[in-house]
Amino acid sequence: MNLKKGFVKVIPETFDDLWHLYNIIYKGDEVYAYTSREIKQDEKYTRGKRGERVSVFMGVKVEKVAWDKLLGRLRVHGIICHAPEIIPTGAHHTLNIALNSPVTIVKEEWASHQLERLETAVKASERPIIIVAIDDEGFAIATTTQYGVEVKSEERTRLPGKLEAEKRGTAIKEFFQNALNNMRQIWSETHNPIVIIGVGFIKNDFAKFLEKEAPEMAKSVVDVKGVNSTGVAGIYEAIRSGVLAKTMKHLRIMEETRIVEEILKRLGKGERTVVYGLDEVCKASEYGAVETLVLADKVLREAEDEERLSMERLMKDIEQKGGRVMVVSTEHEAGAKLIALGGVAALLRFALPA
Repeated sequence: MNLKKGFVKVIPETFDDLWHLYNIIYKGDEVYAYTSREIKQDEKYTRGKRGERVSVFMGVKVEKVAWDKLLGRLRVHGIICHAPEIIPTGAHHTLNIALNSPVTIVKEEWASHQLERLETAVKASERPIIIVAIDDEGFAIATTTQYGVEVKSEERTRLPGKLEAEKRGTAIKEFFQNALNNMRQIWSETHNPIVIIGVGFIKNDFAKFLEKEAPEMAKSVVDVKGVNSTGVAGIYEAIRSGVLAKTMKHLRIMEETRIVEEILKRLGKGERTVVYGLDEVCKASEYGAVETLVLADKVLREAEDEERLSMERLMKDIEQKGGRVMVVSTEHEAGAKLIALGGVAALLRFALPA
């Protein structure tokens, strides 16, 4: 890292690292990495024929960045600004940013929130958590990521009532075994920590079932907690209410959710130490009142050049006045709630003059 010269060199080790880079690389930056490029020895005589594909170190002036969540792939498209002599600069090229390969990012100026995100990625060494929501109505299994929650499986059921004790006992055992089989496919790959949540006592019975039927997996269970909602909704409730804080305290999604919930709480109470919308936030910034600026990543990324430059000036101004900037992922529930407020909000140190 050499911030005086504006460059940072990183090696992404996980898909989460690629997600962080997606939120750090902007249009106008320069990105350097090893890539492959088709070379035609003599354009005049080889037109229509495929050339030789070679591996080269190349830099592009960024025009667009694309994130494929399903494939965990980051693509940086732009105009070639640095390349070996055999490749003309000024042409377009797409860098496919790969895991465990060095990437250098050059900016005219690095913002504090961008450096904070890099530090978050470095510190996020804990493994993803497997969350199992289970109750009388079915189960859902998800894993946490730095950018949200990934639902792995979900199944609804209707267990016999307590008056049908024999049928219920057999059905619960089959139900638990099915949930266990689904969990094992996920857990066996990485042996990640497990949190079991749910409505009522089924979650506790399932934890005991694991101890008996899958003792090795049961050792990975770090918490059993109650929630009021079933299925995937229960998972989001657990994140939102903080019942997973013990095992997720360093996970960015928890912090993003906490901040957005605080914004909604203050709005719901009619408090004057919160504003939303770009105009209102800019007004608060002029007074030096912004404690935390909260931006949806989608709003920042999809803004037109002039609007994005305006938002970046706003972020810089707030940081210079001692405020904090947080860019929230729209890949989880909190981000979607922020989008409903226009994608821009702020918690204030003090109420603005009426």
